[in-house]
Amino acid sequence: MESVFVLQHVHVFEPGSDDVKLIGIYRSRAAAVMAVSRLRGEPGFSNDPDISDDDSGCEAGFHITEYQLDHAHWSEGFITV
Repeated sequence: MESVFVLQHVHVFEPGSDDVKLIGIYRSRAAAVMAVSRLRGEPGFSNDPDISDDDSGCEAGFHITEYQLDHAHWSEGFITV
């Protein structure tokens, strides 16, 4: 099955308050890692330059997540509280 790799950057202001930036969508993990290499020294990104490979929450830094194409990644409803 074909996949893409979504690269995001998370800056945590304080617990429960963060800013997530979608950097790009790549054909391979290697291409996403190369993008991190280009950005990690830039203003703002250099404050949180590490890569996290898990999707466990709002850890500061770059996040690379693999998504299968033509697959629903949210398959249930939701409620608003």
